Amino acid sequence: MSARICRIFSLLTTRDLYLGMRGLTNYHLSCCVNTLLQTLSATWEILDLLERWEAARRDRRPDSGNVPQELKRVLSAMRGDLPQPAPHRDFLHCLDRNRIPLGMQHDAAEVFLSILNLMQQQLDDNVLALEIQNLYKISVETHVQCLDCASVQTRSSYMLSLPLHINEETNSLESCMTSFFEHQELRGINRCFCAQCGTKTTSKQGVKLLSLPRILCVHLKRFRNMHGSTRKLDCRVTFPETFDFVEIVQEAFSPSFEQNDAKYTLYAVVVHSGYAAFGHYTAYVRHRLNKSWYYADDSRVQQTSWEGVKNTYGGRFSDTAYMLMYRRDSKEEGRQPDFSG
Repeated sequence: MSARICRIFSLLTTRDLYLGMRGLTNYHLSCCVNTLLQTLSATWEILDLLERWEAARRDRRPDSGNVPQELKRVLSAMRGDLPQPAPHRDFLHCLDRNRIPLGMQHDAAEVFLSILNLMQQQLDDNVLALEIQNLYKISVETHVQCLDCASVQTRSSYMLSLPLHINEETNSLESCMTSFFEHQELRGINRCFCAQCGTKTTSKQGVKLLSLPRILCVHLKRFRNMHGSTRKLDCRVTFPETFDFVEIVQEAFSPSFEQNDAKYTLYAVVVHSGYAAFGHYTAYVRHRLNKSWYYADDSRVQQTSWEGVKNTYGGRFSDTAYMLMYRRDSKEEGRQPDFSG
């Protein structure tokens, strides 16, 4: 084979490997943000929305501190098929100016919510800001029933991620979700004020779903504060590629819930390895076009499989899934992906 043909074959192989998947250089301990950028890049709806937005002239400078503007730039760069890492230092410095400092260990779940909140605050298009919020918005209804007088207080609210408590043994996503929506008794210091009784009373609390988002961000709460220090739970948590909310927690739906489809497909996993005080973040993401799984470790990106993703279920001294990104199935998306690719 001639040198010219070898070079062309090498370029084609490289382009296939990096098709729409560019790595990100680790700059001042940026693995946490790098990983979140990979998941946001795989959430193609975000860039589609940001591309409809034209920032005010004062926010177009790289040093403006405008998070949505810098996020739009870096996500656009990440859509390329070049093998070189995508430029993202302006975005990192932008976060630094917004009190997410460089050179520090961060909690990915906290940084993720901070980025969403900063976009809400800094977008000068209220309609677009609401669309981005609605992409992740889980609307719930909380019921608190006094166990003394049986009166019920109801409050509507929303979350941008679903925080799931895990125990120190073996867990499954399904069991964690079931536990989240179970009724809980509020006793002792957790008692709530009952207006009818005029004092704090023991009560029963439950949460019902009013609506589900297009993108469901699941936060597996692996970090625990104990005696003034934080430790990580490496316990095993299994999760499926696809699931139907109705089949898992049918009793979690409010009578006001009107959506027809509650089926979700996994497309990104934020992974934490190491300890609570010193760790490293990586990501698994499913490619939008070829439906294959890719593993991103800062600047290194390689194709993998569902079997590789399952290695993040956890266990002693193993990588652990920390955040799961699911997309609600939509008829507009056309043919369903060929799973386990």
